[in-house]
Amino acid sequence: MTKKRISLAELARLASARQAEAEAGAPQRPLPLTGFDVSDSSQAGHPTVADLSECLFFSPGDGRIWLQDQRMLLLHSDALGSLRRELIDSIGLDKARGLLTRAGYVSGARDAQMVRQQWPDADPTSTALAGTRLHALEGSVRVELVHASYDAVSGAYDGEFLWHNSIEDDEHIAAYGVGGSPACWMQVGYATGYVSTLFGRLVVFREMSCRSSGDAHCRVIGRSAELWDDVQQDLRYLNVQSFVGSTASDVASAPIADLAAFAAANPGPDPTMVGASSSFNAACHMLRRVAPTTATVLFTGESGVGKEMFASTLHRISPRAEQPFVAINCAAIPETLMESELFGVERGAYTGAGTSRAGRFERANGGTLFLDEVGTLSFVAQGKLLRALQEGEVERVGGSKTIPVDVRVIAATNVDLRQAVRNGHFREDLFFRLNVFPIHLPPLRDRRDDIPLLMSHFLAHYNRRHRRSVAGFSQAAVKAMYNYGFPGNIRELQNLVERGVILVGDGEAIEVHHLFSSGESLAQDVLSLAWREDGPVTLNLRGAAQVADEREAPATAPGGTLEQAELALLRQAIRRSGGNLSAAARDLGVSRATVAYRAKKFGLVV
Repeated sequence: MTKKRISLAELARLASARQAEAEAGAPQRPLPLTGFDVSDSSQAGHPTVADLSECLFFSPGDGRIWLQDQRMLLLHSDALGSLRRELIDSIGLDKARGLLTRAGYVSGARDAQMVRQQWPDADPTSTALAGTRLHALEGSVRVELVHASYDAVSGAYDGEFLWHNSIEDDEHIAAYGVGGSPACWMQVGYATGYVSTLFGRLVVFREMSCRSSGDAHCRVIGRSAELWDDVQQDLRYLNVQSFVGSTASDVASAPIADLAAFAAANPGPDPTMVGASSSFNAACHMLRRVAPTTATVLFTGESGVGKEMFASTLHRISPRAEQPFVAINCAAIPETLMESELFGVERGAYTGAGTSRAGRFERANGGTLFLDEVGTLSFVAQGKLLRALQEGEVERVGGSKTIPVDVRVIAATNVDLRQAVRNGHFREDLFFRLNVFPIHLPPLRDRRDDIPLLMSHFLAHYNRRHRRSVAGFSQAAVKAMYNYGFPGNIRELQNLVERGVILVGDGEAIEVHHLFSSGESLAQDVLSLAWREDGPVTLNLRGAAQVADEREAPATAPGGTLEQAELALLRQAIRRSGGNLSAAARDLGVSRATVAYRAKKFGLVV
């Protein structure tokens, strides 16, 4: 039976009325959830449908729609169906499925981030249910919960859902009729992205039955990656290229004896590249494009974003994969030795040169030479490097003959070489020689969609390396990781996870104090206290500017609690706005739903 259409405003009013009835003690339908400590969907707490509806904003005059701070788009289902058909017809069903799955993953991850930011105190039940409500609110599918369970200690998730009115099914059936395989690819990606981002652990969803394959409805099962027997088949749709790996979840919970054997057989670092965010995928596409050529590649990006990993992967997928890959950190070599390191030295060239020695160019002949931190080279070294690149030959220090070399050069830098050229610190001609095919690698704060994948990957990796069987991450640890700024990028995330694996006991979950025990600042993009040694406490909401000046700052000493400071700040904002919660929300830089929830929590409003 087709349900009556209602406006978004009416939906919010109905949801509010239902919540009021529930608070008055009216009987409600039970919700079949286990492990979430909830027995009633209406009592699951915020965010409710009304809360989520208040996050949707329209600005018809300038053509913009937002879901909180994420810009949204109303798109005709026929247009989506047309795009889907063209993708399948032009690049094939398998590649089209991967592309749409990854697009859905990003959408789900963004929604989970929004829910975490807007309702940081919400319990796992509420945030999990918010995903089903958002899925429906955005017009994709109506979600019916069959059962779901989540173990906060082990991180194990197991859920089953029924999907009704899937827009992907409608368009797929209209174009191709009923076939033999599931077709809700974006929705599976959305569910995977949302729940994985929510719990900080890779949770893989699989469509077991689908209307597009002749079933009455779509039945979907989601489980932690390690609970699936053949998860690699599902993960390959999240990997934009074949050289992008999984999270190695198949050994994450293996017995210690097996982990020891694996570590003994694989003593080196894990070369796997992990990611599903749009910026990571864009870099991988460029890597695949340039790999078959001999063009010089310049990787740019902050320290710790994975430039050496991308460089070694580029060599591994290139025609030179069987030839040497030689790396040199230009910042670690003294200026007086740089020439001999790059080009080699003949016996007797200087005091101490007792034997002839080949340089890095010669050792990389036929293969790839990786110049890390190339921006630190001196002007003299830059000139000699430029000549080697132009002529394709080198001359050893103290030698009298030139040696031809066939080397593909890959360079990396964490400085802006264009600005260095303008400042006179880097040769312009060398910059243009290196900047043939630049690839920028984004910082981790710009690819937060990858955080759950990276956390799972490094957890499995260090379980193997250190012969441990750590279960996973607590919800507090997951929240802290998502709200952390990661100035050290992926390298810092890797270090934090390794620290947690070492500190926590086998079978236990990693807590916040296991991760952040070396002075890291957690007061970024999160509801947190920023302590000042010479003044009162101020409360930062979602990274907004301070809303209380010295005269109105909460009178809470550095021994006060978070709730005390939060209560003081909320009371001030509501007082300044004359009781108008919308104005108070604008003052604090958060949504009205957030202010209303906390104000009701503290008894500031009825």
